[in-house]
Amino acid sequence: MRTPNQYIKDLGAHVKDQKGVFILYSILRLLVVLIAIRTIMLHNYEATVTCLLVLALFFVPSLLEETLKIKIPPLLEGIIYCFIFAAEILGELGHFYTQFPIWDTMLHTLNGFLFAAVGFSTVDLLNRTSKNINLSPLYLTMVAFCFSMTIGVLWEFFECGADIFLGQDMQKDFIVDHFQSVKLDPTNSQQVIHVDDITGTVIQTASGKTFTIDGGYLDIGILDTMKDLLVNFIGAVVFCSFGFAFLKHGEKRKVASHVVEGLRLKPEMKEIEEEESETR
Repeated sequence: MRTPNQYIKDLGAHVKDQKGVFILYSILRLLVVLIAIRTIMLHNYEATVTCLLVLALFFVPSLLEETLKIKIPPLLEGIIYCFIFAAEILGELGHFYTQFPIWDTMLHTLNGFLFAAVGFSTVDLLNRTSKNINLSPLYLTMVAFCFSMTIGVLWEFFECGADIFLGQDMQKDFIVDHFQSVKLDPTNSQQVIHVDDITGTVIQTASGKTFTIDGGYLDIGILDTMKDLLVNFIGAVVFCSFGFAFLKHGEKRKVASHVVEGLRLKPEMKEIEEEESETR
């Protein structure tokens, strides 16, 4: 357990080593605090809770470093802070998800890329620091890819659960002008019935409310989920390509080397020094 003096000393060293990240962190944190104050003044307490969640998430990188005894590179740490801010503050509170349809796609693509980097770094860290493990580049990148896709699937489970049990709409809807279904087959023989050129649909509720949808019918989240998984897949493949090229060819692939070195986790220097002193 660190004493307050040790915490201040470590924080000072962190600021000195990663001045740019600390400035970015401070600016984003100040913005979130100001937004939280505004939401309280507007009595929008749900948004206030979102701001508090963001402030808590900003501590995650430091907690991971402290708990796992690792060093998160400045580039990855800065991207994590920007990702949290873009997803929760701009996306949810700023309504970027509805104002800019590409916003959700962009974040899910980045999510696939980042978690592939995290999965790659975690296994690569074990591969580099353990004397008994020597994984091949292909196996390591496959693990990173599967890790990224698993996180993507778990997130879609979370979105679906929030929509079903909490009445949210995290799985955004699409208006579709055609579909095919065996449900419309009157013979129940699983014949696919194609419905094309839908110009509109009308939804009637038991309470008498009527909703008219122009241009097609409302697809409830299925296409959004598949789109999110697809772009997560693309992001994961992109990073894994860089990771494989780096492991296979090293610094000969300069772009891959810069990307991987900028994002992969490193063991904490204190731990390395302690291990070296013990071996002596």
